[in-house]
Amino acid sequence: MKKSIITLFILFLSVASFSQNDRQEKEDKIKALKIAYLTENLDLSTTEAQKFWPIYNTYEEQQQSVRSDYHDIKRDIHFDTLTETEAQKLLGEMEALNAKRNSINDNYMLALKKVLSAKQILLLKNTEDNFKRKMFSEYKKRKESKH
Repeated sequence: MKKSIITLFILFLSVASFSQNDRQEKEDKIKALKIAYLTENLDLSTTEAQKFWPIYNTYEEQQQSVRSDYHDIKRDIHFDTLTETEAQKLLGEMEALNAKRNSINDNYMLALKKVLSAKQILLLKNTEDNFKRKMFSEYKKRKESKH
């Protein structure tokens, strides 16, 4: 009995590990596709690209950190046992994260203005939106083809 429990446990950990690796591979693939899409559509000079990508990568990391923190807060909410005091505390944490997100966006825009023209910044935003739409459309197609 103990052997079968241990075997099942090891099997479960292996499957969980593969799913995490698979998820990371998908995230890395999407990130590479996004970089290629942005590079192709922005048509940056070598000098602009050298200055732009560190700014962009830092911004993306900071945004992901805020999204992760926000997700952690939401994940840990247990509405059936949540007190009003705890709810107020969580709302305060969410407001602080929104303020942090706004600060990150403001700093990002200031940094971009030092490297890109206003037209290029607008093109960047448009290109990111188009990439998201294409990714969502592709996701929908794949999901529909599975059913």
